Amino acid sequence: MSTPARTRSFDWEDPLATASRATTLSGGEFLMAIAAGSIPQSPVARALGFTLSEVGDGSAVFTVEPAEYHYNPIGLVHGGLAATVLDSAMACAVQSKLPAGKAYTTLELKINLVRAITLRSGPLRAEGKLIHAGSRVATSEGRLVDAAGRLYAHGTTTCMIFDTHAE
Repeated sequence: MSTPARTRSFDWEDPLATASRATTLSGGEFLMAIAAGSIPQSPVARALGFTLSEVGDGSAVFTVEPAEYHYNPIGLVHGGLAATVLDSAMACAVQSKLPAGKAYTTLELKINLVRAITLRSGPLRAEGKLIHAGSRVATSEGRLVDAAGRLYAHGTTTCMIFDTHAE
């Protein structure tokens, strides 16, 4: 007996219009506007259901609640969710320190998955913290934890820094 298919839909704003606003604000200002809701969340955040909830000086926190649509065929949340939300937290920790006119992209991403994520894991926090910010390269680290502080994944990233007008 098959169960009825589940559906999910979501909407998003034009990501290029949002990105153009990043060129006139510092990274921290841009991220705080996203967290406050005056600039929309990214399409990937909308698709996967995670939210930028906190921005600090060299830090960023995203929250996500594991859902059925995050599951893989073996009945667990796909590791790509942990990787994506940690990539976002770690990279935004870098972005929080950038002046207006500077941008970044992830050059390297290393994620360690240490505990299975399921619906019972409850809300998770991806906490990104800057390690080093140079003029061309920055590094940061991140942890994915539940409400009790149990670790589900951790990682590091290296980001390239560049001028927004030099694509």
